Amino acid sequence: MPVKKIREFLDRNGIRYVTISHSAAFTAQEVAASSHVPGKELAKTVMVKIDGVMAMAVLPSPNYVSFDRLKNAIGAESVTLAGEDEFKNMFPECEPGAMPPFGNLYGMEVYVAEALAEDEQIAFNAGTHTELIKMSYKDFERLVKPKKIKFSA
Repeated sequence: MPVKKIREFLDRNGIRYVTISHSAAFTAQEVAASSHVPGKELAKTVMVKIDGVMAMAVLPSPNYVSFDRLKNAIGAESVTLAGEDEFKNMFPECEPGAMPPFGNLYGMEVYVAEALAEDEQIAFNAGTHTELIKMSYKDFERLVKPKKIKFSA
């Protein structure tokens, strides 16, 4: 879902947002520095497999996913990091590793870290390694309906 499609989705839903262009960056820390967005407001999307089913874990960029916490919080048998080869075809219009956190548009569950929900604004990759979307967390929550869980460290 390149930035144009994300904009159309947000516009259809009456969401206020800004797009931020930045030089190519591939890690969350590089994106935060390049775009001048505080790391705690930059949401990174980590693809996980929960009992073999693909899902998105969305958390502040400086944090990491605690697989045990996530597993225990949702009562799963297993939670593992998904390999890029396992999910890249699910997002053909996105650059690898730049998927926006809209799992609901791809038929998958989205789990958001409680720490991210504390921010008024969040920013996230818009399908490329050179553009972000920044919007209110409340609007993100209303559109995506993620499950808010304490799973990041």
